[in-house]
Amino acid sequence: MTTEQPSRLNPANALTLLRIVLVPVFAWMLLSHPDDLWWRLASTAVFGLAIATDALDGRIARKYNLITDFGKLWDSIADKALTGMAFIGLSIVGELPWWITALVLAREWGITWMRVAMLKYGVMAANAGGKLKTVLQSIALLLFLPGLPLMPSWLQWIAWFAMALAVAVTLITAVPYVREALALRQAGRAAAGQS
Repeated sequence: MTTEQPSRLNPANALTLLRIVLVPVFAWMLLSHPDDLWWRLASTAVFGLAIATDALDGRIARKYNLITDFGKLWDSIADKALTGMAFIGLSIVGELPWWITALVLAREWGITWMRVAMLKYGVMAANAGGKLKTVLQSIALLLFLPGLPLMPSWLQWIAWFAMALAVAVTLITAVPYVREALALRQAGRAAAGQS
């Protein structure tokens, strides 16, 4: 017996879509005026607003029983599009080394590709490690986005510490997703009699 899911047209999924729509707005604001303090602060505010919808959409989905397979998958994709654009943008303007961006994006999009590939066996929702990773990335990016060269040196040290922690957690939290995917695949094949 399967339980019917709520409609995809719900407030939680609308917030996820809003986050996706804000990605190009944020990118334009960051890249069009990278040396202007007010534009940097405005782009940081747009990023902050967009990333805040991540916590809000999940809370609404759980409180009002609006959890859908669409939301489970696209919420994660929206997060990765937003944070990925922030990492890429900071590397384009020369404030974050490209190797950091490459490491983070390889992990993020590798896990996303794996989750999409596993859809034939089941939906892999974000776990606690993935949520912690997103929070740490968001904090680090919010510290970097106003413009690292424009900050006092003590705040730059805090920003770099936050970024190092975010990158470490990003890499470490990939392991449980790989384990879950392998278990899901094995269970799916066993259920289909293909083991």
